[in-house]
Amino acid sequence: MSDSALAPLDTEITIDQLVVDPYPIYRRLRAESPVLRVESVGRTLLTKAEDTKAVKDDPVLFSSDDPNTPMKRAFHAHTLMRKDGEEHVRERNAMAPAFNPKVIQSEWIPRYKEIADAYIDRLPKGEVVDLFSALAAPYAARGLAVLLGVEEATDAQMEEWSQALIDGAGNFGWRPEPFERSDKANAEMDALFDSLQDRHRAEPNSSALSVMLNADDPIPMSQIYANIKIAIGGGINEPRDALCTILYGLLTNPDQLEQVRENDDWTKAFEEGVRWVAPIQASSRLVTADTEIRGHVIKKGDTVMTIQASANRDEDIYEDGESFNVYRDKQPHQAFGNGPHFCQGTHVARRAVGLVMLPKLFERYPNMRLASAEDVKWRGFGFRGPINLPVVLE
Repeated sequence: MSDSALAPLDTEITIDQLVVDPYPIYRRLRAESPVLRVESVGRTLLTKAEDTKAVKDDPVLFSSDDPNTPMKRAFHAHTLMRKDGEEHVRERNAMAPAFNPKVIQSEWIPRYKEIADAYIDRLPKGEVVDLFSALAAPYAARGLAVLLGVEEATDAQMEEWSQALIDGAGNFGWRPEPFERSDKANAEMDALFDSLQDRHRAEPNSSALSVMLNADDPIPMSQIYANIKIAIGGGINEPRDALCTILYGLLTNPDQLEQVRENDDWTKAFEEGVRWVAPIQASSRLVTADTEIRGHVIKKGDTVMTIQASANRDEDIYEDGESFNVYRDKQPHQAFGNGPHFCQGTHVARRAVGLVMLPKLFERYPNMRLASAEDVKWRGFGFRGPINLPVVLE
């Protein structure tokens, strides 16, 4: 097989560029090189929606079990995110009772409403406040702690553990510092989970930790812990970043905000926000047999990276996909993945952000405004969102 059959190799794109501002790069790649080997990432990037969906829908040819991903090192476990088939289904189903739609509606959403009210109440009025740190992050952390059955963890601990796991799992440059941070987080989480077992066995409940511990045929304890860690790693940043992204989109498009409020279209705003800036931007898959994508040979053992962030702005699907537009023609997006690994927490995030926090926040502060749109900073390659959101509450 000649090298000419392979996808072109890029040696210029850096991970730092993808962290700071990836969208101009993805726009260029969709037009010029939708299948591209990127040296700095060590993967073949796929930026067209058709290709990213096809890969996610075929776990046999494109396995989640990528041995080159930093995730196992970061999580101290071979998690369900890197498994396929029966093994993946068994571990995913172990948590499923906690994410049952009826349980979400009857148990978790009332708790999220209580948390939202309490956390909105404590916000300072009439001054610049960073809603990322003052509201979005702690709200996501507290709700998730309740759902998982780890209420004893503080908001600050949940936020730190989540970010440590995310940074470790996205450490494609294999730098030592992110792993040192995730090692510390793992030790703290393990100690907490150990201390909670007796309570959950004595008082079974609908939380994820409780249902796994009390299952008739429980999965191994190491995987119970790994499941909780996966939920912490993804379950804070997704609603946190989605909330901040949607708030930014609405506050910078006041005409859309007015229409959303008038029509109670908060769910539409949620879907557009996660399409516009996908909280989970990219995912890796191991190629199990020689194949071709758009005429380029992808060898067995190579790793492809599906760029959901790019797929969600693909010109083949979206008109002016670079813009935030709640009322664009409805099209499916890939913000929560597809195929067997479709995000288990999607229904929680959609309700906690779209049906609880957004309407409550604008009802309390109808004249809320951005202090400075130019000062909002966006960061992230594997996971992305604003890292600050300065607003004035009025």
